[in-house]
Amino acid sequence: MDLEKSPPPQQHPAPEGCLAVAIRVPVRIVVLVLVVPVRMVWDALVVGGRFLNDTVFRPVGRALLWLGRAVFVWPFVALWRYVVVPVAKGLAWLGNVLVVMPLVWLYRYVLTPVGHACAWVARGIGAGLTWLYARVLTPLGHAVMWVLRGLGAVLAAVGLGVFGAAVWLARYLLVIPALWVYEWILTPVGHAVAWCVKGVVWLVSTVATGIGIALYWTARVLLVLPALALYRWILAPVGRALAVVGREIRDALGHAWRIAGRISLAVGRFLATLFRWIFVEPMRWAYRTVLTPIGHVVRDTVLRPVAEAARSVGRTTRQAIASAKESVRQARADFRRMLFGEPREREAVPGREPRGRETRTLGSSTTALTKD
Repeated sequence: MDLEKSPPPQQHPAPEGCLAVAIRVPVRIVVLVLVVPVRMVWDALVVGGRFLNDTVFRPVGRALLWLGRAVFVWPFVALWRYVVVPVAKGLAWLGNVLVVMPLVWLYRYVLTPVGHACAWVARGIGAGLTWLYARVLTPLGHAVMWVLRGLGAVLAAVGLGVFGAAVWLARYLLVIPALWVYEWILTPVGHAVAWCVKGVVWLVSTVATGIGIALYWTARVLLVLPALALYRWILAPVGRALAVVGREIRDALGHAWRIAGRISLAVGRFLATLFRWIFVEPMRWAYRTVLTPIGHVVRDTVLRPVAEAARSVGRTTRQAIASAKESVRQARADFRRMLFGEPREREAVPGREPRGRETRTLGSSTTALTKD
């Protein structure tokens, strides 16, 4: 018994015809020549679109978003927060005071007593109607029902007699003669008519079957067989050839698109390197060797002294403002003291805990029981 796994069967490519091999190379050359400019234009458009998206569309979109919020969102938020909500709260308070509370008072002190009174009157009327039903209407109804039962029994006896007589007359005058006519006249006539109809149907179906077979063979010989021969010997070979051509054109387009991508990538890298050595590296060198030292000199000689002067001016201004505020506070306190007098000092409430820095210790007496 062989325990080793057998290798999977290898799938060999289907053999190609001479037509595919003959048209493959020229089709791929022509398609490559046509596709390379399209692919380079496409890659250029993609790079330009990404550049525009990063440098123009995205900042403009953010600015428009901020502008939309500033114009449409924030005013409505402020209107809702500082106008609509306070007005709604005020209206709710007014509605509570002017509508809800009067309605509650009306329900509690007017409608509730009136409802209790109406309920008491309704209970009295219901008790009277109950006594009337039990003592007057019920005996009267029983008497009427007893009379109606007697009349119903008499009418039922009379109706049963009349119905029995009518049934007997209908049986012997209508049903029995109708059964005899159906059994001895209509049934034989119906059998004869059905036999005739079956014969006519068989004759018509036989004629129609013969005509259908003749039409079928005529259509088969004149239409189906020529169409089958046209499909089998002309359309099928032409379709196979067109399928081979279409498949080769599709494969050629795929290979040409990939090769054009490689060519476009190489051209793009060459242009990027050329742009780097012509523009980027000189600008970087100028920034590092010229602009950076000039910026350091400007920062050390101009910007830092200006910043120190601005900070000193800010400190002086804050000190002046603080002193002015303190002067205003003292003047307001003096004015209040001149008008209303000195405020009363709070009387000290004697407490059990010692005041000041003295604290309770083991060697000192602070309670009434341990004082000397």
